[in-house]
Amino acid sequence: MADGITDVFKVAGLQKPDLSILSDTFLAEVSKIPQKNLAVELLQRLLREEVQTRFKTNVVKQKRFSELLQASLNKYANRSIEAAQVIEELIAMARQFRDEAEKVDAMGLSVAEVAFYDALANNQSAHDLMGDEVLMKMARELAEKLRNNLSIDWQYKENVRARLRTMIKALLKRYKYPPDQEAAAIDLVLQQTEMISEEWSREDLGKKIEAVVADALEKQF
Repeated sequence: MADGITDVFKVAGLQKPDLSILSDTFLAEVSKIPQKNLAVELLQRLLREEVQTRFKTNVVKQKRFSELLQASLNKYANRSIEAAQVIEELIAMARQFRDEAEKVDAMGLSVAEVAFYDALANNQSAHDLMGDEVLMKMARELAEKLRNNLSIDWQYKENVRARLRTMIKALLKRYKYPPDQEAAAIDLVLQQTEMISEEWSREDLGKKIEAVVADALEKQF
C-alpha cells in the first residue's frame, strides 16, 4: 500500500517532479505506468493538489476543475469506464489545466484581477459579447474598488454588502454588461470577494509587520 504522494511516485518508478508536473514528457511517462490504478491515483492526487494550491482564491476555476476531476473519478469508481480511459481523461484535464495556467500568466493580471475576470466571464454569452479586453479592464477596476471599500468583518455587515452590491451593479451598467446576467454576476463577484478578501487581509498584515520592523531597525541604527 502506498502511503502518501511521495510513495506513489516511488512505487510507480518515477522521480517526483517539480510542479511542471503537467509537462507532456511527464504525462507521457504516467500513461505508460503498467499499474493503471496507480496511475489514476497519482494523477488525481497531483491534479487535486494543483487545483487547491494554484486556484485557492479563485471561486470559478476551483469549482470548474474540481467538478471535472470528481466527474472522472466517479465514473471510474462506478466502473462505467476502465482505468485506461480515466487516465486519458485525467491527462486531457491536466493539459487543459496547464493551458489555462499559461493563459492566466499571459494576461498580465494580478491573482485577484484574474479571479474577478473569471467571475465576470463565467457566462459565455457575456464573454462573447464583451471580449477579453473589456472584461480585463472591468476586473482591474473591480479589484481596486472592492479592496479599497472593505472593512473588518464586512461579510457579516448587511449595510456594507448592500453598498458593495450597488457599487458592482453600477460598474456593470457602465460597461453595458448583459442585463439578464447581471444578478448572477453580482452574486458571483461578491462570493469571489469573500474568498479573496482573506488573502488581502494577510497581505495587508504582512505589509504592516514589514513596516514596523523597518521602522524599528531604522531607529536602532
